Amino acid sequence: MKFRQLSIAGAWEITPVQHGDPRGLFLEFYRFEQLSAEVGHPLRLAQGNVSVSGRGVVRGIHFADVPPGQAKYVTCTRGAVLDVVVDIRVGSPTFGRWEGVQLDDVDRRALYLSEGLGHGFCALTDDATITYLCSETYNPTGEHGIHPLDPDLGIVWPVDDPQLSARDAVAPSFAQMRAEGRLPDFVTCEAYTQSLRAQ
Repeated sequence: MKFRQLSIAGAWEITPVQHGDPRGLFLEFYRFEQLSAEVGHPLRLAQGNVSVSGRGVVRGIHFADVPPGQAKYVTCTRGAVLDVVVDIRVGSPTFGRWEGVQLDDVDRRALYLSEGLGHGFCALTDDATITYLCSETYNPTGEHGIHPLDPDLGIVWPVDDPQLSARDAVAPSFAQMRAEGRLPDFVTCEAYTQSLRAQ
């Protein structure tokens, strides 16, 4: 596996080695010890999810309260998506910045996002299927959303008419979440990450 840290601290792109022959191919999309060595602590596997979306669907921007937050390890097993990480940690040097990585069933890359980062994606094909591993189980009272089309975020979604869920369509703005003190704090996120490394 090849790891590339993104411009936003706490996010990595992972490119697997694919072994193919006329029968098909094989790859390791996740390796416990390699990810642990790269990020400095193991990923606690608490839940695994599969999401299937039609072309043009945008989901996000979602995040969870820290602690404990919810780290995610995301890969696309069918079709293609633009996967987006947003630094919503107040006080972070890259606060408000976003970065996108195309995940697809050709290069079969994955994206790791640490606790406190915002996450969303846009389906570039029909039946785009992502599989993601999570460090914590779903907690409806501790998980939140920011409107993915908020101009303050400035995310360039590669579709003309993004299709949103009812929940995402009424999600608050980035500025509103900040004004209400509902965004993760960078120092708190860093302290939580350090506590994971100490375990």
